Amino acid sequence: MANIFYRAIEFAMKAHEGQKRKDGSVYLLHPLEDAAIVGTMTNDLEILAAAVLHDTVEDTDTTAEDILREFGERVAELVAHETEDKRPEMDAAESWKIRKEESLAVLRTSGVETKMLWLGDKLSNMRALSRDYDVIGIKVFDRFNEKDPRKQRWYHSKVLEYTSELCGFAAYKEYKELFDRVFKDYE
Repeated sequence: MANIFYRAIEFAMKAHEGQKRKDGSVYLLHPLEDAAIVGTMTNDLEILAAAVLHDTVEDTDTTAEDILREFGERVAELVAHETEDKRPEMDAAESWKIRKEESLAVLRTSGVETKMLWLGDKLSNMRALSRDYDVIGIKVFDRFNEKDPRKQRWYHSKVLEYTSELCGFAAYKEYKELFDRVFKDYE
């Protein structure tokens, strides 16, 4: 098990090869940043592996069965808690609210391990959003399926609410600080 984290990095490198984020950055940097953030809250290698793998099922050809086979039940379950049903039959903008409500329902009822993964993921996202917001302002929201900053604010406010048991961690405090800065004009 000591190498599960390194195996997860190798797996994610292959799965995300050639992918870019909405800001044009190398995709793999996001799950690695997520794991680094989660690593400030736990040293559990399975949770850290799940952080690195959190987007593989949602954003690559990787299946939930692949994660289960390669990394075991606990990691597969944690990754599943971070995986949205993207509804390929629907337009992404039309399914945005449905997907977010379903995901938030999972987060609301999940344990602290899942909440750590979510906090790492959303803080990484918020860091990128904040950096770009400082440069291009409200136009940053044009990159997203949901372009209304008030709806994005609603979503992130729920993530903050549902991860509030982690409020003692620096990651939570940073996420809240960036949230307040980016969304202050969109209440």
